[in-house]
Amino acid sequence: MPCNISEFAQVDDRALLGENVDIGPFCIVGPHVALGDGCRLDSHVSIIGHTTIGARNRFFAGAAIGGDPQDIGYTGSPTRVEIGDDNIFREGVTVNRGADKEDGVTRIGNRCFLMANAHVAHNCHVQNHVILCNGSLLGGHAHVHDFAIVSGNSVVHHFATIGTGAFLSGGCRCPTDLPPYMLAAGSDNPEIITINLVGMRRRGICDATIQLVRQAFKLLFREHRKVTEVRGQFEVELCGNLPAELDHLLSFVEASARGKNGRAREAIRVVKEPQAESHGTAQRSAA
Repeated sequence: MPCNISEFAQVDDRALLGENVDIGPFCIVGPHVALGDGCRLDSHVSIIGHTTIGARNRFFAGAAIGGDPQDIGYTGSPTRVEIGDDNIFREGVTVNRGADKEDGVTRIGNRCFLMANAHVAHNCHVQNHVILCNGSLLGGHAHVHDFAIVSGNSVVHHFATIGTGAFLSGGCRCPTDLPPYMLAAGSDNPEIITINLVGMRRRGICDATIQLVRQAFKLLFREHRKVTEVRGQFEVELCGNLPAELDHLLSFVEASARGKNGRAREAIRVVKEPQAESHGTAQRSAA
């Protein structure tokens, strides 16, 4: 089917549009943009930069995708945004393209729901079935894994990782990694309160595995035992046959423990620390 483009939209002739794309009034689509089949831009949507978008994505009014990274080291190179299929971007959502670090790409997977005024910074990787609630902010290089939920007005520190199926409560400042299947709350440095029982059940994880994850939670975050000790205990009890979810949780916690400030991905930093100036040390990257 042909595209439906408002006479009041500005769509560059070099943009690649799939079939049945609907572009409403006062939208801007840049020359290096590719929109997959069935995408819909309501109104006042800006999609610019080297941005590739899959099929059936919906962009509500005021969404801004592919803008320059908010990084003072960015010099205009053709970094990218890559977005999968069947995502929803509500009013005022912003997704910045990558900075000249890592692979230079900001990624969003499939079937994610980004609520109003959520922000995805440069070089973030948001996987599949993720929910970013109203006003949630991801700092640069943050990763959010499958089925995770970041609640309203929560802030995820740059280079932090929100694990698979984790739940970050509203109004949190999350400066460290949040392990898979855990639920964290608290306005400053959130505490892991319990497991995300509802999320695990919704994904069809069996009760026996849920009980093992609950046991690991108690050992790691109530008794504060070392992850190597906890893994060893489960290896003995289960004769080495750890369910995938339990093994994933323990591996994630092991990696975070090795990382700087509780963030496993800090180890990949390649940018040198800025040199001290007379007025203090400059900050290289804004969230």
